[in-house]
Amino acid sequence: MKRRDFLTNTGLTVGLLVLNKYQSLASVLHHLSSYNLKMLTNNLGIFTEQGGTIAFLMTSEGLIVVDSEFPRSAQHLVEELKKRSDKPFDLLINTHHHGDHTSGNAVFKGLVNHVVAHENSAINQRRVADEAATAGRKIAEQYFPDQTFTKNWHHKTGSDHIKAYYFGAGHTNGDAMIHFEDQNVVHMGDLVFNRRYPYIDKTAGADIHSWIKVLDKAMDTFGKQNTYVFGHAYDPVKVVGTQDDLKAFQNYLEKLLVFVEGEMKAGKSKEEIMKATFIPGAEEWKGDGINRSLEAAFQELS
Repeated sequence: MKRRDFLTNTGLTVGLLVLNKYQSLASVLHHLSSYNLKMLTNNLGIFTEQGGTIAFLMTSEGLIVVDSEFPRSAQHLVEELKKRSDKPFDLLINTHHHGDHTSGNAVFKGLVNHVVAHENSAINQRRVADEAATAGRKIAEQYFPDQTFTKNWHHKTGSDHIKAYYFGAGHTNGDAMIHFEDQNVVHMGDLVFNRRYPYIDKTAGADIHSWIKVLDKAMDTFGKQNTYVFGHAYDPVKVVGTQDDLKAFQNYLEKLLVFVEGEMKAGKSKEEIMKATFIPGAEEWKGDGINRSLEAAFQELS
């Protein structure tokens, strides 16, 4: 999609700013490029255009999609999958509620049998929509999860088994990891920002201390034999990685807490702490948004 096409679509522009409020317009526009579809196995691939990484699985019985980005992105994905498979869509799974992962849900209305998410994710999605409506803000059409789970969820289609896991609060209080067992691929959603400063959504129950433990459980559960898909990365090509990337991001969160706590104990004010331009011991993390990490850590440690 060309930038000029996007800018002429006022409704979509408003929706982007509301649903993806933690990104600046410049950041959103930066990601408006031609979409990319990449197969990781014979039957499983990822799709990126605008927003959080989408994963999809083509089976002998139907199509499974994880996350939906924005409406235009979701429509592009649907068109591409219809070229590659004559099977019906089965499920749409949301890793969490943020708009850059769920705004395209409505495109799948009438295509999928169900939308699946953790129960907190479903609650958050409705809450954000209600808050926007109360404030009179225009948002994209919503298509909410109709199947939810508290800890684990399992689905079999064809010869493939798909499981979702919830290990506790992290990026929000409703982030699920989606494991394609027979493909050896795990979609981590926004539980991993690869070398890019993360968004830590305290308004939706984010917890950095818990997030560190969640990543421990993920590494213990999925191990080194799986390929990992990340919601975001500083280098867009690196939204796919290994367990080493999970460990590196865990180190970022640990070093973030150590740094902010040390500054607080040294008597630094919040304003002084917010002037930091990198996290000592995790200098690989880059991009816009270090202030989001510092703000969240300060709030949690206070």
